[in-house]
Amino acid sequence: MIDFKFADIGEGIHEGVILKWMFEEGDKVEEGDTLVVVETDKVNAEIPAPESGILKKRGAEVGETIHVGETLALIDDGSEETKEEAPGEAEPEDSDEEAEEKATKKENKDDSASVVGAIESSDEVMEASNEHEEQEVSKTENTRVLATPVARKMAKDLGVDLAKVKGTGENGRIMKSNIKKAAEGKPSEAKAQAPSAKSYAMPKLPTERTRREKITKLRQSIVDAMDKSNALIPATTVMDEFDVTELVKFRKDQKAKAENYDVKLTYLPLIIKAIVLTLKEYPVFNASFDHETEEIVYKDYYNIGIAVDTENGLIVPNIKDADQKSIFELAKTIDSLANAARDRKIQMQDLQNTTFSITNYGAFGSKLGTPVIKHPEVAILGMGAITKKPVVIDDEIVVRDMFPVSLTIDHRIIDGGDAGRFMVKLRELLSDPIALLLS
Repeated sequence: MIDFKFADIGEGIHEGVILKWMFEEGDKVEEGDTLVVVETDKVNAEIPAPESGILKKRGAEVGETIHVGETLALIDDGSEETKEEAPGEAEPEDSDEEAEEKATKKENKDDSASVVGAIESSDEVMEASNEHEEQEVSKTENTRVLATPVARKMAKDLGVDLAKVKGTGENGRIMKSNIKKAAEGKPSEAKAQAPSAKSYAMPKLPTERTRREKITKLRQSIVDAMDKSNALIPATTVMDEFDVTELVKFRKDQKAKAENYDVKLTYLPLIIKAIVLTLKEYPVFNASFDHETEEIVYKDYYNIGIAVDTENGLIVPNIKDADQKSIFELAKTIDSLANAARDRKIQMQDLQNTTFSITNYGAFGSKLGTPVIKHPEVAILGMGAITKKPVVIDDEIVVRDMFPVSLTIDHRIIDGGDAGRFMVKLRELLSDPIALLLS
């Protein structure tokens, strides 16, 4: 019997609503068949059956909410023993020692399917992977660490590396007391969390002439992302204004030609082309910073995130391998992703592994802003509206098409000089579209 639990499918999703079951209880399902469609705050996720068998029980019905770690379905695969096919939350503890004793007894039944082994094979619901995950796996794959889900959860909360903790329990099992001691003895290893907006209580407000409205799941994910960015990233913003008169002419000349190929040519694919070329020259802007290992993670792929305004909130899908696409291919991909995001048909893979993001507040008439970096990225470009302005060139006042740009950077690994050089290169490419296409 398989106890198939609703797992963390990425992007910080913690719960979902059952949208549609593809099978009834008692039906036979095949491994890989779409078992159920779950509506989350960002995507409608099609969850496949982990193995073939008979659907014995559905954990929640259409319209009901299911949380990460809860049973999604029970599938009879012909085995007598109940196996967990997705990680679940640690059970509420009666007391420190009782909870550990219960988890220990459970583990002893089947060592191969328990929390015994490498750190990453625990029953705890792990967060979505980061770029440094493969490195963590390689460092721990040969390490046998014995600890209960309760202990692992505590270690994670306190920032304690279980591989460095000596357990005093049976067979060297790590107990909660061992973790507490490690956290107290090595405060530098238990990294303090910066206070977020959740740390402060809302002051009491008058009830007259006020109303309360529960935020949507998508808005909650945005709140969480902004809290994380504010807590982890010391950000600063550099602003400039580019003369893009030649780019405006080029786009106007090519617009009709693009329509012959069923392509809607906006400025965005041209700007993305310039951004990718600039990122290649200054790769730290396409990187991430692992603050736990104090390493910069450079990426040799360019997945450019584009912020899409939807009726439910901001969604940021990304263009995979943008450096390998032509201007027309970029235009088609942008249009496809934007429509999918607005129609709530975006796929989870379209939201994951972004390397650099852009946001276009100029689409709504705004000129300048200070965009917020999405962790674990280290920079984001904000674009204002292109407008005609009088400027001085060779001591003469002329009218030019000017493009206001804001670049927010993670000041831990990117300095102001780096940001300035990035902007100079980007300006150079956008002011000369021919050079842009030949680069």
